[in-house]
Amino acid sequence: MAESSTTFNWAVNNLERETADGFVFTAHYTVTAADGTYTSGAYGSVAFDRPDTLIPFSDLTEELVISWVKDRINNVEGLASAEQVEEALQSQLNEQHVPTKAGGVPWAS
Repeated sequence: MAESSTTFNWAVNNLERETADGFVFTAHYTVTAADGTYTSGAYGSVAFDRPDTLIPFSDLTEELVISWVKDRINNVEGLASAEQVEEALQSQLNEQHVPTKAGGVPWAS
């Protein structure tokens, strides 16, 4: 399996915001990796600092918020970068294709 055949899909599942001004303080996201045979996924959430200028909540797009999520996880110490998240999902797909671990007992065949 070539890694180039893997598609990574980032999605925002929920936003938490201040009702007074629409400031989004937390984004909950998922990342799904699919290679046509197997899928793997991850879930996370990130907190945002209040910016100097707010974009109205109704003007936010998923693409914009995904860019905020990636920027945040790429720039906060202790969080896996967007690239590391995708690499981990790719490793899970590779493991599904060629397992290196198995479970079971030898007497139950």
